[in-house]
Amino acid sequence: MTGLWLLLALAFPACAGELSVEPDRKQLYEGEVLTVTVKGTMELDINLSNLFEFDLSQLPAPDIEKVEPDFEILARNQQYSIRTVNSQMIGEITWTYQLAPTRTGELTIPELTFRDATSKPVTIDVISGSGPDQGPEVRDSFVELSADKAEVYVQEQLTLTVRLFFSGNLIRGELSEPEHPHAIIESLGKQQEYTRYRDGVRYRVVERRYAVFPQRTGELDLPPIRFEGQARTQEGKLRFLRDSEEFFAVPVKPVPDEFTGDTWLPASDLSLAESGLPPTLEVDLGENLTRRITLKASDLPSEALPPLPEDTPPGIRAYPDQPQRSTQMTPEGLTSTLEQTIALVPVRAGEMTLPEVRIAWWDTDTDSQQVAVIPARTLSVTDTGAAAVPPSPEPPADDSGTTGMATGPEPGTSQEATVSIWAWVSLALVIAWAATAAGWWRSRKNGQGSNRPPASHEVDSNERALFDELIIAARKGSAETPHYLIRWMQHRHPDRLFQTAGDVVKFLGDDTLAAELERLQADLFAGKGKAESGLAERKALVRALEKIRRGKARTTREDGLRPLYPDNLSP
Repeated sequence: MTGLWLLLALAFPACAGELSVEPDRKQLYEGEVLTVTVKGTMELDINLSNLFEFDLSQLPAPDIEKVEPDFEILARNQQYSIRTVNSQMIGEITWTYQLAPTRTGELTIPELTFRDATSKPVTIDVISGSGPDQGPEVRDSFVELSADKAEVYVQEQLTLTVRLFFSGNLIRGELSEPEHPHAIIESLGKQQEYTRYRDGVRYRVVERRYAVFPQRTGELDLPPIRFEGQARTQEGKLRFLRDSEEFFAVPVKPVPDEFTGDTWLPASDLSLAESGLPPTLEVDLGENLTRRITLKASDLPSEALPPLPEDTPPGIRAYPDQPQRSTQMTPEGLTSTLEQTIALVPVRAGEMTLPEVRIAWWDTDTDSQQVAVIPARTLSVTDTGAAAVPPSPEPPADDSGTTGMATGPEPGTSQEATVSIWAWVSLALVIAWAATAAGWWRSRKNGQGSNRPPASHEVDSNERALFDELIIAARKGSAETPHYLIRWMQHRHPDRLFQTAGDVVKFLGDDTLAAELERLQADLFAGKGKAESGLAERKALVRALEKIRRGKARTTREDGLRPLYPDNLSP
């Protein structure tokens, strides 16, 4: 019914009323929001003749736009009521505005008009900063910014702390994030919430921390941090909260001339560590090692850490994994880790030196260059497998009735084979191909007379030494086992060309050998090496090889003639 009377009053002429402007306070701090209540009254003149011609869009309002540009209008609301005074019906309209001062000093809300009524101007004092010496008023909310350093190097971490203070029960709030086109900014974990007294007033505080990494020299100017929200006071009133704070310009220095490293690493701490090598640095030939190098830095993202060197001496084979990077967020800043894992397999006996690892970095606490070092490590590689190899089983008796015994390599043979391992690794395929091609050419030139088998003592000596080397590698579970298998089979079948262990398996057609070789490769890939879990499989591999050796060497053709073009040697 009240709305009906008010619509009637507004739709038709009425007597002149009053207009008042009432701010909730006349002194406030920069960034706070002022609540202004404007009230207009008038006598109601009821006339029903034109009731249905009323247009709601024609409702009048004070010319509040006059407060701009000294104030920004954030929100507006209006209410209607009717009261009776001396038998007269008085209509009252209340407008509530949320105004944000745009500058400090004395600001004036000018005269406002509503119909024939005019308000009086009101002066508002906007104070810059805060403190009890600046007036009795306290701030509803404000933003504080602080940093751990007054200046930084380029790409050095600057820890920025943003604190929002507010009173009352916060209903809604938006606090902006720092941003800059030439800086990397990372949030340092979740925001913290607590209470704190400031100038005798109890505030609720929201604290956020950020790691800022400027990418250009000069000055770092961050945009202001802004807050807008709504809170309900203890009296139940809804108040708008608003504030902004601009961070001071931070000088960003270039890389100092004293720095001699390859990668610029400004950090408060940086360290290198390694694990996986035996304490005595004594290893067996063919033993599998897993070396792990860890680079850890404070106040740097993991993406900034340089790759670790992977240099190894020629007598050691290296199989590096993909480097693993991780970054941990803490309230103090970033802690990053780079971990490099490398599988090492010694393939030559003797002294093998792993070179030192050096990482130069800049200590931001002492403002000086530091170097993290892993010293060189010299491994003593010994071939202990030859003496541990038991004699091979007795082969069948030959035509003369004597029984041969497979013994270890002749004196000096094992050492010579060990010294030549690396050369065989790099040149085996080339030598095998050349030997096969030369044999084929001689057979073409000299006829079948050249097919005379070598003397029995030559066969026994060379073939036995090659087979013993193969057995040593197989018992160790060495990655060189396929290489020794190819050498031995090439000697037994000089008219063939074996380039891979797969060629040998295909030629022999031995399913057991194929299965054991696949199991050996799987163990090496899984990093078992000399683990107990692989002993049974290696024994099975040795038995399969010994069985093949006891069998008669296969010939390529039944008539004993070599093919015109051996396998893999097409015209």
